Amino acid sequence: MNKKISAGTLIFLTALFLVVADNYRFFVNVLAGYPLSLKNIGFLISLAVVFCCFLIIFFNLLSSKFTTKPVLIFSVLTASLISYFANTYNVIIDDTMLQNTFETNISETADLLNIKLFLYVFILGIIPAYLIYKTRLKDTRIKQAITGKILHSVIALIIIVAALFSFSSFYASFLREHKPLRFYTNPTYAYYSAGKFLLEKLNNPTVELKQIGLDAQRNSDNSGRKLSIVVVGEAVRADRFGLNGYARNTTPLLSKEDIINFPEMYSCGTTTAISVPCMFSILDRNDYSDKKAKSTENVLDVLNHAGVHVLWRDNNSSSKGVADRVRYEDYRSATLNKRCAGECRDEGMLDGLQNFINQQKTGDILIVLHQMGNHGPAYYKRYPQQFEKFGPVCATNQLEECRPEEVGNAYDNAILYTDHFLQQAIELLKQNDKSFQTALIYMSDHGESLGEGGLYLHGMPYFIAPEAQKHVASFLWLGAQSKSQIDMQKLKQVAGQPWSQDNLFHTLLGLMQIKTHVYDPKEDLLATVRHSSGVYTALTQ
Repeated sequence: MNKKISAGTLIFLTALFLVVADNYRFFVNVLAGYPLSLKNIGFLISLAVVFCCFLIIFFNLLSSKFTTKPVLIFSVLTASLISYFANTYNVIIDDTMLQNTFETNISETADLLNIKLFLYVFILGIIPAYLIYKTRLKDTRIKQAITGKILHSVIALIIIVAALFSFSSFYASFLREHKPLRFYTNPTYAYYSAGKFLLEKLNNPTVELKQIGLDAQRNSDNSGRKLSIVVVGEAVRADRFGLNGYARNTTPLLSKEDIINFPEMYSCGTTTAISVPCMFSILDRNDYSDKKAKSTENVLDVLNHAGVHVLWRDNNSSSKGVADRVRYEDYRSATLNKRCAGECRDEGMLDGLQNFINQQKTGDILIVLHQMGNHGPAYYKRYPQQFEKFGPVCATNQLEECRPEEVGNAYDNAILYTDHFLQQAIELLKQNDKSFQTALIYMSDHGESLGEGGLYLHGMPYFIAPEAQKHVASFLWLGAQSKSQIDMQKLKQVAGQPWSQDNLFHTLLGLMQIKTHVYDPKEDLLATVRHSSGVYTALTQ
């Protein structure tokens, strides 16, 4: 530590360390596309060299007398965290994942903490950060320092160009056909994503909220009050849902109800931060952006304009802005949720709902319940002990340490509890069926990977995300009065068609029979199956 080295040497050593120590997942994925062989070995070595040179150029751009060490220390600490999540769950840190991270609450973050994470950060982060901090740098004049940075960057650039020309055919396929591989470069892709995320926030100043559906009103031809519940599920993939024919009946109680199941329902995103606001937005998945959603009212606002009593109860991270202008109640703590033995249970959101319903003497009612559901990786925490039907379970948040069947058992037990919760919500509606036209829509926000192909949890970029993260569980339950208005046989046929969360906006307006110009019957799941077609004609007049 007594010997002084140049800033350029420290940058080179740090870049080399990051490539070798923190990019295991990147090179594993590269080897899957370019197997180790005499034909590929030159390209694989050049790829590591190019990556190292790129980091050298990047760090040189950010380095100065006062910034070199802080930048390098921050990089090794950041890379150690990314290495843990990439190696453990095979996740990609992109701008969507960063948004989801910023909107995650403390209890969800706690589920990710464990000794393995600490060891990653300590060995790959804290130790090299300490060594960087203790390294003594040579004192150089400004002109000499700038000349050195330029020289090192030029040399690195020449090496990159030489490698690209020497293995041009390999890099052509790598850049064109294997784009997802670049998402695993650590920490460069995370820095790129952070820049993209911050630019969007900085370029998104407070704008006037665009109001929609100001003409919304209860259909004058409509008879009877409406009481509907929308349950926003968490991380329930379609193929583990009993109603979809899963080998295990994870929905034994719902199977006894007259459920209209949607076996081909697809999510708008692969994270809660995207899917929840998207499903309530008038925007479809292709047009959706966080900026547009935050500057445009959603279906709850439209229902509010029509005089519907809207209540959002949340036992997850938040409504992601959806319920900013309606009544919102936080059930993530014992302040409101009286079922918080260790973890606040979804059932707590049902307590007192009848009182809320009774207090609304006139008008229609929509209640949204946002579940904790199957939030990973600590699936074993998501249900009371009496619902542990399948075992043995993975009783840790380090999923990769468990056998696949143990992870699946814990996950399925959590669905069993959701089945119980949903059945209790249906019972509540049955108690009000004589006074209201009742209905319940269940829709999971996204799916979940359970170790298939080395992937865990969710949040992969949509275009490369596996089916398990996009194909979600969803169904509809209707009370007696609501059924009388529907061709149930036809609805069961329609329900088997491909649908997506894009359809929720218009389906809710149709279900609540709200007349407004923003309603589109072509996007309403129920538009073609209601006995009285005149209702839907009136909606669009």
